[in-house]
Amino acid sequence: MRIAVIFALLLCGPLQASEIVNDVSGFNPVEVAQVLVPTRLEQIVEAVRAHPGPIAIGGGRYSMGGQTATEQALQLDMRRFNRVLEFSAERREIRVQAGITWRDVLEHIDPHGLSPQIMQSYANFTVGGALSVNAHGRYVGQGPLVLGVRSLRLVLADGSLVEASPTHYRELFYGAIGGYGGLGVIVEATLPLVPNSKLARQSEVMPLSEYRQFFDKQVRNNPDMVMHNGILYTDDYSSVRAVSYLRSDAPLTVEERLVPNDRSYTIMRAALGLADSKSGGKLRETLVDPWLLDGERVQWRNHEASLDVRELQPISGPGYSYVLQEYFVPEARLEAFVGGLKRILDAHGVRVANISIRHAKADPGTLLAWARADTFALVLYYRQGSAPAERAAVASWTRELIDLAIANQGSYYLPYQIHASREQFLAAYPRAAEFFALKKRIDPTNKFRNKLWDAYYR
Repeated sequence: MRIAVIFALLLCGPLQASEIVNDVSGFNPVEVAQVLVPTRLEQIVEAVRAHPGPIAIGGGRYSMGGQTATEQALQLDMRRFNRVLEFSAERREIRVQAGITWRDVLEHIDPHGLSPQIMQSYANFTVGGALSVNAHGRYVGQGPLVLGVRSLRLVLADGSLVEASPTHYRELFYGAIGGYGGLGVIVEATLPLVPNSKLARQSEVMPLSEYRQFFDKQVRNNPDMVMHNGILYTDDYSSVRAVSYLRSDAPLTVEERLVPNDRSYTIMRAALGLADSKSGGKLRETLVDPWLLDGERVQWRNHEASLDVRELQPISGPGYSYVLQEYFVPEARLEAFVGGLKRILDAHGVRVANISIRHAKADPGTLLAWARADTFALVLYYRQGSAPAERAAVASWTRELIDLAIANQGSYYLPYQIHASREQFLAAYPRAAEFFALKKRIDPTNKFRNKLWDAYYR
C-alpha cells in the first residue's frame, strides 16, 4: 500500500521531501512529510485520492498561526496553480485557479476597465487563501469575500470534484469559504467584476464619539463611496482619522493604473517605525498621517486595490515579528469595545503600531461567519518578540481581548496566532458544531488538517 501511494504521488508532479514550512510571521515552523507543487488539477485530485493523510494546504502563507500546515502532512503548495481559466468582460466575470494572486487577477482585468467586487487590502494573497479565511477589505456596502464569489470548485477527501455555489451544494459553499482548508481543496473560483473607476481621497480627523454618526451620514449610503476606513490613534484612543475614496471625474493625480512592482516603501516603513515608538500615536496623528493623507489625490480603484505587503516589510526578523489581530463588534458596541481595548492594552503595556477600523455587511450564511450582523472590524498591528515569555504574555492579553469581543456580542479573526481556548472559539463561532458535523461527514478520516483544526476539531 505505501509503495502504491508513493508511486501515485510521484506521478502527480513536483514533489519535495520532508522540509520545514512556515508562515509570514516566522513563528510557526512545521516539519511536513512532503511538499507537492501542483500545476494541473489532475495532480491535486490524484494526490488527495492516493494520500492517506494528513493533507495541509498553503497559498501565500500570510496567516500567522500555522493555519496552512501540520506535522508530517502532505503539503499542497498552491502557488504555481495560478492560471486564468476563463474571462468575460461582457459578463464581468473571471474564473481562476486558486493559487493565483489578486495582483495577477488585477493585471489581467485592468486593461478591460474592470476591478474585483471585493478583495482584501493587499494584493499579494492568493484567491484560494482569501476564500479560505473569508477575507474582507475596505469596500463600502460590501463585507466578507463570500459576498463576491459566484461559485467555486472543491476537491473532497475521496478525490471527487464538486462545484458549489449559493444555490448548488450550498452547504459546501458556505462551509469551505471561511473553512480554513478543513473541508477540501479549493481549486477554482468564479468571481464577479465591477467597473474600475477613478477615486478621489478624502481625509479628516474627528473624536471617536462622533465617528459612528459620521459613518451613518457620510459613508454608509453614499452612492459614490467605494472604500473607507478609520485610523484609531493610540495615544489616548479617543480620535479617529476617517479616510474615504469616492468615485470622481477629477483629473488623475496618480497616473499609474496599478502600484508599480518596483515601488519604494522607505517612507511608509519609517512611518510605521515612528508609530511603534513611545509617543507614536501622537506623532502619527499630528505629523505623519497629515503628510501622507492630506492633500488632493485621485487614482484608479485598481491602483488602491494593488497595494503590496512590502510596505510593511520587514514583517519579521531575528527575535521579533510584526503581527496582526482583528476583532469584530456590532456597530453600537464600537465605543464600548474601544474603551475596553484601551484598558487591556494599557494594563499590559502594549504599544500598537496601527489600529484600522473597517466596516462589513452581515455574512450571508458561512458556517464560520465572523460578521453575524453589520459590524465594525478593528485590525491591530504590533511588534512581538519571539521569546517564550513574550509569546506567553501576548497569549494572555489576547484571550482578554477575545473575552471582551464576546462580551460585546462580537468575534475575533481566525487567521492569526491561535491563542483562544476552545470555549472561546465556540462562543465566538456558534455554528462551529455544524461545520464540524459537515467535516465529519465528508472528511471522516480527518484528512484535511492544519494547526487551527488540530487545536479545535475533535
